[in-house]
Amino acid sequence: MATYLQWRRFVFFDKELVKEPQGNDGAAPGAAPASGPAASKFLCLPPGITVCDSGRGSLVFGDILLLELLLDCSAHMEGQIWFLPRSLQLTGFQAYKLRVTHLYQLKQHNILASVGEDEEGINPLVKIWNLEKRDGGNPLCTRIFPAIPGTEPTVVSCLTVHENLNFMAIGFTDGSVTLNKGDITRDRHSKTQILHKGNYPVTGLAFRQAGKTTHLFVVTTENVQSYIVSGKDYPRVELDTHGCGLRCSALSDPSQDLQFIVAGDECVYLYQPDERGPCFAFEGHKLIAHWFRGYLVIVSRDRKVSPKSEFTSRDSQSSDKQILNIYDLCNKFIAYSAVFEDVVDVLAEWGSLYVLTRDGRVHALQEKDTQTKLEMLFKKNLFEMAINLAKSQHLDSDGLAQIFMQYGDHLYSKGNHDGAVQQYIRTIGKLEPSYVIRKFLDAQRIHNLTAYLQTLHRQSLANADHTTLLLNCYTKLKDSSKLEEFIKTKSESEVHFDVETAIKVLRQAGYYSHALYLAENHAHHEWYLKIQLEDIKNYQEALRYIGKLPFEQAESNMKRYGKILMHHIPEQTTQLLKGLCTDYRPSLEGRGDREAPGCRANSEEFIPIFANNPRELKAFLEHMSEVQPDSPQGIYDTLLELRLQNWAHEEDPQVKEKLHAEAISLLKSGRFCDVFDKALVLCQMHDFQDGVLYLYEQGKLFQQIMHYHMQHEQYRQVIAVCERHGEQEPSLWEQALSYFARKEEDCKEYVAAVLKHIESKNLMPPLLVVQTLAHNSTATLSVIRDYLVQKLQKQSQQIAQDELRVRRYREETTRIRQEIQELKASPKIFQKTKCSICNSALELPSVHFLCGHSFHQHCFESYSESDTDCPTCLPENRKVMDMIRAQEQKRDLHDQFQHQLKCSNDSFSVIADYFGRGVFNKLTLLTDPPTARLTASLEAGLQRDLLMHARRGT
Repeated sequence: MATYLQWRRFVFFDKELVKEPQGNDGAAPGAAPASGPAASKFLCLPPGITVCDSGRGSLVFGDILLLELLLDCSAHMEGQIWFLPRSLQLTGFQAYKLRVTHLYQLKQHNILASVGEDEEGINPLVKIWNLEKRDGGNPLCTRIFPAIPGTEPTVVSCLTVHENLNFMAIGFTDGSVTLNKGDITRDRHSKTQILHKGNYPVTGLAFRQAGKTTHLFVVTTENVQSYIVSGKDYPRVELDTHGCGLRCSALSDPSQDLQFIVAGDECVYLYQPDERGPCFAFEGHKLIAHWFRGYLVIVSRDRKVSPKSEFTSRDSQSSDKQILNIYDLCNKFIAYSAVFEDVVDVLAEWGSLYVLTRDGRVHALQEKDTQTKLEMLFKKNLFEMAINLAKSQHLDSDGLAQIFMQYGDHLYSKGNHDGAVQQYIRTIGKLEPSYVIRKFLDAQRIHNLTAYLQTLHRQSLANADHTTLLLNCYTKLKDSSKLEEFIKTKSESEVHFDVETAIKVLRQAGYYSHALYLAENHAHHEWYLKIQLEDIKNYQEALRYIGKLPFEQAESNMKRYGKILMHHIPEQTTQLLKGLCTDYRPSLEGRGDREAPGCRANSEEFIPIFANNPRELKAFLEHMSEVQPDSPQGIYDTLLELRLQNWAHEEDPQVKEKLHAEAISLLKSGRFCDVFDKALVLCQMHDFQDGVLYLYEQGKLFQQIMHYHMQHEQYRQVIAVCERHGEQEPSLWEQALSYFARKEEDCKEYVAAVLKHIESKNLMPPLLVVQTLAHNSTATLSVIRDYLVQKLQKQSQQIAQDELRVRRYREETTRIRQEIQELKASPKIFQKTKCSICNSALELPSVHFLCGHSFHQHCFESYSESDTDCPTCLPENRKVMDMIRAQEQKRDLHDQFQHQLKCSNDSFSVIADYFGRGVFNKLTLLTDPPTARLTASLEAGLQRDLLMHARRGT
């Protein structure tokens, strides 16, 4: 039970009298006349108003005019229902002949339910009005029925209607409650039945909808109960044995879970459909209870009067001072309190409360805005209450954060740092963290700062600087348990800080194990290795960690830290490199798929790691050459260099021979066939002659091999080189002849051998041979006598053959010219009797050619390609013509002629060949006389004819 004596009082509402609208000529009908100039500006309602309600944008009133009032009025106004819209233009109509006793305005429909009397006695009638439809200027009455719970008429005490228009409940003074189920606006679709019978007057009714279930709360002067009216049996639940007076019950809104409020004289009780809820000890005799936008409005008086007197002594209260209190049940304070005289009712409409008093005045209570209310609380340092108020008013997060900040500042100024930091924590995400951090850095409140930073990290709003500061707080406090709790999260999603920053701070503070934990669990491999190698100097563990990494990370970290590891643990490092460059699989310590295909790195990139470890380098290179024959060329080049260095510096003959064999074997492995420049340089640098000669030969550098033997005066080797490679490069023999010709020693044997080969292959003109040997003082005529004799004999034979060929060509040319002349001057007799194609006897018509071939005309037309060419001779003639055209095309190839002339050993043959092609024939120029051009064309034509005739003859 909460007592209101402990509740603070505030003025969260502004009170003012409702003024008449401008332009209103007079007061409402029946209103008392104004007593002065000031009185006319306030709204005054008709006298005798006893029942009120509100909704659908209007205040609704009903009146009962007493006899003495009727005598003073010029109009008959009993049984009127009045409407006061927002424009404050009062309108009304006569609903009953005598009086209106109850009104209920629905909030979601423009439907008004009323109870009144049309005749004297106890004859209450219920009327349902459709305010949207008119009947003769008045609202349409859709239904009228008597309100009688049984056989005897009874006074109606209260009325309520469900917003779905399917339920209406009427309470009576005899303790009965009737329920109308169905469409309340129609007689045919509505059924009336008695829901409740009791011994105490019914003082309040309220429907509550929860899902598909509809409850009806019934309160009398002595008890409270609820019914489920959406079913058939209407089960009842007795909630309490305390009741209340008329108009002292209400239904709250969803902020209080739609609880039924019963305002007794001692306490105010809240009820659920199946149980009683909290209660509040609000003293005073309750006259009116109303719910307004989360507030409970109660009108009470201090004089103790029994609730039963509400039915008998209402008029005796007319002169009492009454207190109106507005309670905030959630935040437990009184939002407003004021004294009124003779309150008729409290209505809520247009976002405000309206208090109607007996004198016809209407007092408006306008709630202050949220910011104004908060400022009032701030001035009194009531921050907790301001926070609760802001939450109940659904203030946004920015507004709440501002309140938390002000509350924190207040507590901080009072020295309550623990409380202040709790409020600052509630501003995280809205308030700049530096604002809070500066305060606690200045105050040296490291524990409070730690709490704030921890929350900042848990909400994932910390940056790297915040992480650094928090870890420094942990290290200064030497709170290892908190530090471990902070960094040892279960999963990556629970990490609320920048891991790399945390590693840096922990490393700097000397918490290496914690830094290693973070680095390993969050895959910061570089930091893990830095700490192991540079701080802890645990090289074995660092190498083991690299061996567990995926291929890309293992490769990059070995390139970065390989030299350090090679310096301290060379054997283990070499083993890891061997695996990394052949078939790498991370050592997952029993986890993972070992059958998965491995990866391999470029072994050539790791050679610099072995700079100061030649023994390990040799083992690594030999392993790579054996296990992976397709290793990069750099591996073989480095291995060759290493073997040549060992060979060059070795003094033991047997070991040197072994090293020599290893180097040669490596050269002959086939890895230096295409790219041998570097290997050649290495062999030359270390004076490895066998290797140099082998590489020369592999590279077809026969000139270099020749020069190498010449430099070392190895005559037989020079001859051997010429014999082996002379076919591929004939110029070797010329160089050998020049070399021996320059020697002053007796080299007749070697000169003779060279001349013999030159003569057999006709590599040099004799004159050039003589000129070459003329420089040698030891070379006599006897050295080249045999060569010259053989050469002259061959040339004599060649001359004889050429002369014989010339005579034959001349005779042939003479014969062909005679034949041509006969064809031109003498008739040709065709004596062929068979067709040259089908070999059948010739029959007319037939075709004859000067070449002597004859054809049937149909055979000729079938096989001939041209009307002027003999089909039999055409293939040979075409070849001859092609040869002629080719010769004519080559006549102007002077560049080719010059090149062949310079490169050929027999220049005369080249000239003769071009002579035969007609290169040197006379050209026909435009400036030549016509006779010269004619003669040239005749000569050219004669040459073609002779050549064609010669081809046919052969």
